This record gives sequence, C-alpha cells and structure tokens, in this order.
Amino acid sequence: MGVDYREWQPPAALQDRLRCAWRLRDARPDGAPQVVYPDGCCELIVHLGRPMQRWQAGQWQDQAQRLFAAQQRSAIRLRACGPLDCMGLRLQPWAGARLAGDALPGLVDQVVDLNRLRPDGGAEFAALMAELLEAEASDPRWQRLDALLGQADVPRRLRQAVERLVGSDGSQRIDALALACGLPLRTLQAQFPRWVGLSAKEFARVLRLQATLRALDAGDQALAELALASGFSDQAHATRELRRLTGLTPARLLQALREDRDRDGTVAMAAAFIRGEGSSQAGTAE
Repeated sequence: MGVDYREWQPPAALQDRLRCAWRLRDARPDGAPQVVYPDGCCELIVHLGRPMQRWQAGQWQDQAQRLFAAQQRSAIRLRACGPLDCMGLRLQPWAGARLAGDALPGLVDQVVDLNRLRPDGGAEFAALMAELLEAEASDPRWQRLDALLGQADVPRRLRQAVERLVGSDGSQRIDALALACGLPLRTLQAQFPRWVGLSAKEFARVLRLQATLRALDAGDQALAELALASGFSDQAHATRELRRLTGLTPARLLQALREDRDRDGTVAMAAAFIRGEGSSQAGTAE
C-alpha cells in the first residue's frame, strides 16, 4: 500500500485560520528515514499509533503523541517505528500565533509537545480531529473546532502582506511588499516574526522553494526556467537553496520524485505532502 496521504478543506468559516486537515497512513513502513519540507505553515499533529522519531542533535529522538510543529527553515527527518497513522491541522501562516502566542518566534525549527502550549495537552483537539475527517461541512463539531482555534486577530495589513507573498510564491520583493500594503518596512519586518514565526525574507524563501518543488515534481520545465519563474536570481541560486532545504541537488531530487511515482522513492512522504494527494472537501473523505 505504501504512503497514503489525504487532505480535506475545512468549512468556509474556518478557512481564515485553517488551511486543511490531513491524514497520513502507512501500514507497513520500512523504517527508512523520510523527509518533510517546510511549507510556511504551523501544524497541530496527533499520532493515533506510535509517534514517529525525529532526527535531532545527531540522534533519533522519540516525539510526543500530540505535537505543535512550528515554522521550519529546512527539512525535517523522520522515521516510522511501526504502523503509521497520524492526522494534522495545517494552519494558515498567520494562525500559529493564536496557539503559541509570543513564544512563536522562539519555536522556529522545533516540533514540540502540545503540553507546552495548552493546559490539556491538546486532548480536545485530538478528539475532534479524529471525528472531523469524515464529518460534513455542516456538522456542529466543526463549530467546536472553530471555538478552540479562536479568532486570528492578525493586523489586517500584515495579513494582506502574507497573502500577497503566498500569491506570488514568495517572488515579491519585501520593500515593494511593504509599500503595496501601506506598511513601513520596519513595521513589516517587526510584525512578521510575531505573527508568522519567520521573518518576511525567510517566509518568502520557503514559498519560493515550495513552488520550485511543485514545478520539479510536475516535470514541465528545465531548472533554469524554474529558477527565474520562482524568483531566484539564476540557476545556481536555485540549486544552492534547494540543496540547503532538501539536502539534494535538483537532479537528485527530481530523480527521487520520479522514483516515488513507481512506489520506490526515498522521498515518498515529502512527495505526498507536496502533491496534496487525495485532496477533497470536508465531508467527502473516502
């Protein structure tokens, strides 16, 4: 069966805070290390089985059952220690601050136990998430999740700046972005980490890399064309950034993605997240 990944869009009322709900399963993982690449969003993650281990500080470390994945600037290395079944809520880029508060910038590159952020350790989130993957958009349990997430009271112009960067796949210059949103550059630079967890430049870099990964996976363009389309100065710049993020050269990454299509890849988990396989609306889970 291999990696089975599915995404669901939440009801419209939640989409200002929640990008999607997802579930990842693999009944017989081979235990080989896998990677997940940063996408500019924080996530709530609940393991229904044994949690995956994460490579950190030179060794494999056990993770908690319920996790908050803060913003990441490079690939996360994971391995399954048994049958894999986990689910998550991928938050909008500005919504992580609603859960982590002022601690968000200090959590960059961390995946922490939800006990650090919530008195109940995320138990109510976990219970709801297990129920909602097959719930219709009108199900009142979505309203309970709405209340748990709370309102994303991000400043209007800062949210506009985030949306513009997302819409341009990170290619817009930060000074031009500040001007377009009516924000002093220093204000934009100060507010971005507070609400997003990354600086504006770091966030743009992640978006550019994600766009390049999607295009590489689609296999429609040469790297030189992709580099310019994704806002890099040239092919060498794109190669350096991809290698920093993924640990692979573009050629090796492309080969791995193509191998994964034959279910024999080294980036099966990363590829599933890049592709968003099985995406559907709330209430239409298979």
